[in-house]
Order: sequence, then C-alpha cells, then structure tokens
Amino acid sequence: MSAADLTSGSGRRAGSDAGRSDTGGRTLSDVTGEIAGITLNHPTRLRWAIGFGICSGLVVLWLVSIAVLFTRGVGVWGVNVPVGWGIAISNVIWWIGIGHAGTMISTLLLMTGAAWRTSLNRFAEAMTVFAVICAGTFPVLHLGRPDLLFWMVPHPDQLGLGPNFRSPLEWDVFAVLVYLLISILFWYVGMLPDLASLRDRVKDRFGQIFYGVLAMGWTGSGAGWANWRRSYLIVAALAPALVIGLEGGVSMLLAGGPIPGWHTTIFPPYFLLEAVFSGFAVVAILAVFLRIGFRLRSLITREHLGMLGVMMLTTGLMTAYCYAMEMFGAWYSADSFERQTALDRMFGPWAWAYWSAVVLNFATIQLFWVKRLRRNALVLFSVGLMVSVGMWLARYMLVVSALARDYLPSSWGDYWPSFWEWTLFAGSLGLFGWLFFIFIRFLPLISMFEIGEKLADEDRDGGAS
Repeated sequence: MSAADLTSGSGRRAGSDAGRSDTGGRTLSDVTGEIAGITLNHPTRLRWAIGFGICSGLVVLWLVSIAVLFTRGVGVWGVNVPVGWGIAISNVIWWIGIGHAGTMISTLLLMTGAAWRTSLNRFAEAMTVFAVICAGTFPVLHLGRPDLLFWMVPHPDQLGLGPNFRSPLEWDVFAVLVYLLISILFWYVGMLPDLASLRDRVKDRFGQIFYGVLAMGWTGSGAGWANWRRSYLIVAALAPALVIGLEGGVSMLLAGGPIPGWHTTIFPPYFLLEAVFSGFAVVAILAVFLRIGFRLRSLITREHLGMLGVMMLTTGLMTAYCYAMEMFGAWYSADSFERQTALDRMFGPWAWAYWSAVVLNFATIQLFWVKRLRRNALVLFSVGLMVSVGMWLARYMLVVSALARDYLPSSWGDYWPSFWEWTLFAGSLGLFGWLFFIFIRFLPLISMFEIGEKLADEDRDGGAS
C-alpha cells in the first residue's frame, strides 16, 4: 500500500465514492491530486514567477541594506541618544507576534479537535517559521557588532564575563531559538505523511530522491502512524507553552526596566494577545491569497474565512481591553511620569501612531459582527492588511515614545527611521515572501492526509446514519 493511499491514523484507504464534504463533492483522491498537483505540476507558473521575482528584488534590497550597515555602522540608522532602539526592535516584536497564530491554529485547535484547521494549519505553520526567522535577523543586525554575537551564547569563558543569564536580553536569545526549533520540528513532523505521498506520486528521479529523503522512509504502517501521532501531540503540547514563554520574555525585556510607559505588569498578557491578533490577520491575508491565486475555493472555503474573521474579532476585542487597561493603569498609578507618557501617546507627538493603530486594529474588525462580511474574501483581506499595519504602528509607538521622553526633559530627543532602516524593513518583508513562495513551490501547502481523515470520518458517519 503506497503512502499516497494512507489517509488516517489507522491506515484507512478512502473509497472511491467516499467523503463528500465541503470540498465540492469530490473524493479524497480528487482532493489529494489537486493539492499534490500544485507542488508537482506547478499550474500557476506565471503568477508564482511574478511574486517570487518581486520578493527576490526585495531580498536583494535587504542584502544591500545589511552590507551598508556593516560597512558604515549603525550611524546610517536614525537611532540616537536617547532613542537607542528604533524600528529594528519594533520589527522584532511585530514579526514574533505574526508567528504565533500559526502555532495557535495548529496546536490548540488540534488538541481541541476543531476540524476547520485542516485547510489552514500547514501554511500557517510555515508562516510561523518564516516570521521567526525574519524576527531573528533584527537583534543580530541591531548589535552593530554581529561578530560578537557569540557572547550571547553559553561558551567556555575563563574570565567569567558572560553571558548574564539574569538579563532579559539573554532570555530572548534562548526563547527565540527554542521556539524556532520547536516550530520547525512541528511543521516538519506534520508534513511527513504528505511528503511520502509526494514521493509516491512524483515521476522524475530527482523528485523521488528529494521527497524520499524528506519522508525519512515513511511507509504508513500502523506502528508508524501510532509513533507519529504520539510525537505530533507531544510537540503540539510544548508549542503553546513556548508561545507564552516567548512573549513573556519579550514583554519583560521592556517591563523589567524603569522606563515610563514600559514598567507595567500588564505587558505579558498584553503582548500575547497582540501577537495572536496580528498573527491571525496575516493568516487571513495568506488564506485569501492562496484561495484566489491557486484556485482553492473548494479547500479554503467561505466557512474557513468566516472562522478567521471570528478569531480576529475575538482576539481584537481582547487586545482592545488591554489597550484600555494600559491607559487606566497609567492614570490609576498616580505616577506623573506614567501619566505624561500616556498623554504623549494619545495627544502628543505620537498621537498619529496611537490613534491610527486604534482605528486600524479595532474599528475595522467591527465589520466582522456581520457574517456576510467576515466570509467575504476582499473584506477579510483588507481588514487583515489594515490590522497588520496597525499592529506595526502600535509596536513602533510603544518602543519609541517611551525612550524619546523619560524622566529628564534635558535628555528628550526625537527619532525618525532613516532610509536604510525602511529598506531593511522592506527587505524583511521580501525575505518572508521569498521563503513562502519557495514553500508553496516545493512543499504541500495544505495538509492532504488531514483532509483525508476528515472525509473518511464524514463518510463513516454518513454510512452509520
């Protein structure tokens, strides 16, 4: 029995007429052939080439920006005294947040048995890996001396100078690296059955070797499925804890200091909710892009779009509550510096960023109270894009406003990103897109075997009735 025919934990073979579902009344074989055909036959070559070419150009811009930074130093950026952190650190928080929705969709919904995740989890997991990679580049570049990065990693040190394990900066290093490794492992383990299916379907010798190596000898035996499910659930159970730990570490990097506007206990849950909210927004963008670009309307259905709209509305309202509590905390603390920072954000130099973030993040998602609107691809894509921009503005405002005005008016300063900071940010967007286009070219973008399980279960339930 080939791995292409194995579709469930018990090794069931789907019948030729089994499993009519939201896949347009087609069989498992039809659905598997459609998904595998995107990878093996590459039906949208022109669209893929245009998108990949645009992203490749941005990657070149990213490399040029890094070269300029390394040759001329961090002086090419707009950072100064007192604003030593600019959009580079804002981008770290933003990218890490984007990656969390993939983990939440894949792990929590897996453990709760939510069937609608099957059409979304694979590319959401890929999004997680690529977003964390993009996030990890900025702290290294922000050092100014990337050749000294090894001081952040445990190493033989006769002088006893480092690393300082009590520093939140050190927590970030371990949290990001562990989260990246677990995300890659979870993504890869989940793909093993589908990689075996591609191995059995591909015709050319190179493809057979490529997918054969990646499939690691998967045969679809009962013992193999049992071991796979056990491993998959163990990694899935670890991932949510790592999400909480990573966002907690990032938030404590700010909250652990005495800077007005940062020194607040609400930051760990605040950052976590913002992260999941922004991540669902990007998942919505990618879902609409893949649905239209690869004609996957029968696999990424309006029901899936509607569920993404519900998740964005839910996490957005929770994030709005955190925004309100942050301002309430500044007022209730009776700390004049905290109050002044809050006023600066709402009515001072950063009011444009604060209110833009409020409108883009919270006013737009009110459309999703209407079922017809949250199931509309154009509306979902537009709102997801606006939320992504709003979340970036929120990160920018949070980082810069606290540093630019602290306790001493004599040390106040202004900051605005330089040209090379903007090009580096644009390049990171290109890097994310570049990696994502490679993923959809060579790997299955939707989980074939999980959809097969869903079809088989529906067929069994239908037969029993």
